[in-house]
Amino acid sequence: MQTKLLTATVVATLAATVALADKVTLVSGSYLTGTAGDFDGNTLKFTSDDLGEVAIDVSKIAALESDRTHVVRYRDLTTATLPVTVVNGAYQVGETTLDMANVKDIDPAPEGWHGSVNFSGMVTRGNTVGESASLTADVNRRWEKDRLTADAGYYYAASGDSKQDKQKTTSRFEAQAQEDHFWSQKFYTYVNGKYETDRIMDLEYRWRVGLGGGYQWLENDDFGFGKVSFNQEVGMSYVGEKFEHVDDDNYGAFRYAHHLAWEIAAVKNLSFAHNLEWLPQVDEWADNYIIDADAGIVYKFSANWQLVAKVEWDYKSKVAPGTKHSDLRYILGLGYTW
Repeated sequence: MQTKLLTATVVATLAATVALADKVTLVSGSYLTGTAGDFDGNTLKFTSDDLGEVAIDVSKIAALESDRTHVVRYRDLTTATLPVTVVNGAYQVGETTLDMANVKDIDPAPEGWHGSVNFSGMVTRGNTVGESASLTADVNRRWEKDRLTADAGYYYAASGDSKQDKQKTTSRFEAQAQEDHFWSQKFYTYVNGKYETDRIMDLEYRWRVGLGGGYQWLENDDFGFGKVSFNQEVGMSYVGEKFEHVDDDNYGAFRYAHHLAWEIAAVKNLSFAHNLEWLPQVDEWADNYIIDADAGIVYKFSANWQLVAKVEWDYKSKVAPGTKHSDLRYILGLGYTW
């Protein structure tokens, strides 16, 4: 009698466990039971009873049976906690299919600080004796209505025929930060500032502060070939600069900038970025202006490590006597990201 009671209890317990388990039915007809996790982009994280943790493409799911709720973040950055399932590759709440045109993402990663530190260097000996190094760092965070970005970099190079006649060819430092406040899904205002010095250009210092408006045309929008972000900004800046043997110069400037980021779908963990900034003096816009531009790729080969290949271009129409108008830097380095 006790044996029969124990057997009945075990069977009832197993039946209850199966009933509580989540189930994914694939378009092929096969299915998995286990525990549904977060939606990560267009994939569902699922812990299978037989296979362990797997990532399932939502388009391959015929049905998801789960009582779990998920966080839906809409394009206007408001959120709702809903019992999201999948039916024939489409997200669904109850009997209603989610309108993904109004949805930014599902189960967004918790907001936090992100950034990286990147280093590149080279040492040469022989016919040429020299060293070069660059150290750059950036940090950013996105809140519901605000975004903060900041970065800094130091660049050094020296070369010659021997150690005795080796001379510096690069000695530059720069740091900048910008805070954006979003008044709507796309439109934001910003305040920013930058400080830089370049001994080779005889630039003792250049600082500027500015404010203006921007429009976030795209923000991690998925086009099939990858996720793309693109924004443009216009505003005003006040610039103060000092070159060696030249009087101080302070002036107001217009500012135009754009920023492009592309997570390339064809190559996992590879991304491309391009930035451009143009600051012409208000009353001498054709004769006195600054252009900063860069373009590069980043390949994340592990959770926290990345390879960086980048080209940076700085141009100043008015410079100290005997110096050139532009600097072009090629950077190939290793970085740590979080």
